[in-house]
Amino acid sequence: MSSSLVLHHLLVFASVLALLMAQTKTGSSTMENTSQVTEVQSDTTRLDTILMTTSVYTTTATAWAAPAIFYPFGSSAGDIEHLEFDNDSFQYVDFSAPFTYFGRKYSSIYVNYNGLLTFNQSLTESHPEPFPTYGNEDYIATLWTDLDDIGIGKYWYQEYTNGSVLDRATQDINQYFPNKGFTATWVFVVTWDYVLTWDMNAYGRHSDPAITFQVVLISGGGFSFILMNYGDCAAISYPVEAGYDTINSTDYYVIHYHSNGSSIPNLKNTTNVNVPGRWAFLVNNGTENVIGLQMKLGSYLDLTQTQNIESVLQLGASRFPSTFPIGKEELTYHSS
Repeated sequence: MSSSLVLHHLLVFASVLALLMAQTKTGSSTMENTSQVTEVQSDTTRLDTILMTTSVYTTTATAWAAPAIFYPFGSSAGDIEHLEFDNDSFQYVDFSAPFTYFGRKYSSIYVNYNGLLTFNQSLTESHPEPFPTYGNEDYIATLWTDLDDIGIGKYWYQEYTNGSVLDRATQDINQYFPNKGFTATWVFVVTWDYVLTWDMNAYGRHSDPAITFQVVLISGGGFSFILMNYGDCAAISYPVEAGYDTINSTDYYVIHYHSNGSSIPNLKNTTNVNVPGRWAFLVNNGTENVIGLQMKLGSYLDLTQTQNIESVLQLGASRFPSTFPIGKEELTYHSS
């Protein structure tokens, strides 16, 4: 561990210790219910134990406004909260009803610190694997990257089976996927919020650049959907990936992939449903998002890059030779 990171750890330790002492004196803090979650940590040092203890306290901080497209999240919404600080942590969550993801029914999920949801096992790898992986895992990569090395963060989650969140999900899905007569009966919301700071007060105020994003799993009447919502996403130097992949990559979609995160500030302006910052997908059985080559063509953000245009044309030529009668020498892209 570098000396700078050690210093960061010590600064956060001091902030957390002061916070705990203040809470002990006032007696005004309350413990959140953590009986519904099994928490697994890769680092069991005393510092991390103190930080994890702090994560179950409700604290007061200057309010900041999340984007309007975000579903309710945080302690005020009743979410289960996890404070992340260089732990490579994950949370295992049981569902009250199964969620169907490309033909497979899952009754539980792993919420990973790195912006990734997995179904069969936790995956706390810092650097994303470019989709398609052709592997043996189903992924939902809202924004897969090395989040805990950029600063202090939290992630929250909650399952809903009634109430206004289901009403909102029903309205959203019917707007994006009309003529289905959809009614949401189950929703699972996960939100990640990291701030590029090692100061707990700065994190609470959101006074430094931040990365904030959310995924919403929605089901009802045999249909399954995912919404991905993006707020402010500060540029970082680590590899990043947004999208989804499936076992053997029979279905995948790449919203964005790059070897560094310098371009992720633009995520809040991208969309496939005419709502900036929001992406929506129907994911029950693997044929819903197929429009021509759409199901395999990868990246919305990167289609202006020559190598990606070439990949698209090569893929089209291999799958639809009568439609794409081209050879390698013809794969040339000219930008205006």
